[in-house]
Amino acid sequence: MQSTRRTFLKLLGGALVGSCLGPLGGYAYAARVEPTWLAVERVTIPLKHLHSTADGFRIALMGDFHLHPFTQIAFVREAIARANALKPDLVVLVGDFVLQRADSIFELAPVLAQLNAKHGTFAVLGNHDLWTDAQVVRRGLEQAGLPVLDNTGVALSIGRATVYLAGLDDGWSGKPDLRRALDKQPQDAPTILLAHEPDFADKYSQDGRVSLQLSGHSHGGQVRLPGIGALVLPSFAEKYDQGLYQVNRMWLYTTRGIGVIGPPVRLNCRPEITEITLVSAG
Repeated sequence: MQSTRRTFLKLLGGALVGSCLGPLGGYAYAARVEPTWLAVERVTIPLKHLHSTADGFRIALMGDFHLHPFTQIAFVREAIARANALKPDLVVLVGDFVLQRADSIFELAPVLAQLNAKHGTFAVLGNHDLWTDAQVVRRGLEQAGLPVLDNTGVALSIGRATVYLAGLDDGWSGKPDLRRALDKQPQDAPTILLAHEPDFADKYSQDGRVSLQLSGHSHGGQVRLPGIGALVLPSFAEKYDQGLYQVNRMWLYTTRGIGVIGPPVRLNCRPEITEITLVSAG
């Protein structure tokens, strides 16, 4: 599936980017400008059972760094600086830290450790992390002081409010266990679930205990055309490919991510840092 996706992107990326913006200027823009033109997307999400003292709690969402060979550490440093400038209360990283080599994490993780939030930074792994070497990626993150939530969770005290942050193993190639992840959930605490692939929201929303799922994986498709949307999407990100959705009674937000896979182009699909503001819905 991945090789098919990349071949299709390569063919369509060159042809359609060129036809939209001109054969030379268009491809240069998609390959050299937009992949490093960061966007900060801002969204406000109401959560039931969120205590009013937590109104305005802000989360910085990032994912899909895919360090090397296309995404370089200088661009990640820029993204970290932009995220820190938002002064978030919490930072969450939704997987796919590497692309081809697991040991890239030892260059990436110390930079990610510069993220600064009052309630910390938490991560889950993605399919590429597992396809290279999940143990190496996890070790690199944890050595840098970045906890990985692998079918587990942590209760965050926010004034008089409690928010439960849970994280799952990768849904494509791992063994996600929602029941285990929610074992320590305080009663009536709104729960935020980190899950790399967004389309599993159809399943997770049926549990009823999850208020908000945060995901990545799609890259937004990397190439999007007006009136059409993404040309190609990976498995498990074909339904909820970018932005905010309501799935049953659960919110879902899918970020377009920071990095790219090959071919390394973006069109109408800028890399994204998301600032999510939580408010009480009663």
